Amino acid sequence: SVSRTSPDLAFVPACLPPDPAEVEELQHFVSNSKRLFVMTGAGISTESGIPDYRSEGVGLYARTDRRPVQHAEFVRSASARQRYWARNFVGWPQFSSHQPNTAHLVLRDWEKLGKLHWLVTQNVDALHTKAGSQRLTELHGCTHRVFCLSCGDQILRSELQKHFEALNPTWKAEAFGVAPDGDVFLTDEQVRNFQVPACCKCGGILKPDVTFFGDTVSREKVNFVHQRLAESDSMLVAGSSMQVYSGYRFALAAQEKKLPIAILNIGPTRLDHFASLKLNSRCGELLPLIV
Repeated sequence: SVSRTSPDLAFVPACLPPDPAEVEELQHFVSNSKRLFVMTGAGISTESGIPDYRSEGVGLYARTDRRPVQHAEFVRSASARQRYWARNFVGWPQFSSHQPNTAHLVLRDWEKLGKLHWLVTQNVDALHTKAGSQRLTELHGCTHRVFCLSCGDQILRSELQKHFEALNPTWKAEAFGVAPDGDVFLTDEQVRNFQVPACCKCGGILKPDVTFFGDTVSREKVNFVHQRLAESDSMLVAGSSMQVYSGYRFALAAQEKKLPIAILNIGPTRLDHFASLKLNSRCGELLPLIV
């Protein structure tokens, strides 16, 4: 059994401590790499207290029948936007306060040492940015930014929180559990009277600068990441089952280029059958052991 003394591990699946032989294998993999391409997923942020969707037993899909908002529904439906923003408004203070964990800091240090060539994260929590990573692409965007679907004007999510507070001075809601993308669970009754601001510039619809389910990553961003991968000599996947194609495509490209691929993830991934190395450990426990 695996004890969880830290409250931040509530959303981390149980796993054994790193095996010394596996640590040595990953050390060898990293040492042999000169331009490492790293892709991270929700499993690197669960140790910061942010739940994910797919982890066995502790992910959102395992714990509830809730599903994330779909892009088409958000764009089409005012009530869907009201529900999304009400939940996001309640969850934002806690979600925005999460801090990077050891794994984020190790990857930042690898960048400073010139070992990490490029980092691509599928997460929208800004924890890599908070850690100080600069050679970074946020594949699915970031919840800390909001933009207008009509005129493209951008504002910080923290600024939008003030607009929400001004529009809803007496509105209060108690949350029922936290979700992976910073929102919380609320009832339809709680959401009904929540007021959603429009774009200050043109009155258009405000949307977080993230790729919702059912939407696609821009061609420009995909091409940019492919270029960074083409400059790399190996790929490390940390904390991702790679079930979402927007990230998986880069693993397929790495395989096509015959780059060695190492995976650090608790539980099976979509790459297990063609990875050079697969390790079932916590990112924050194993990565600091690599020199």
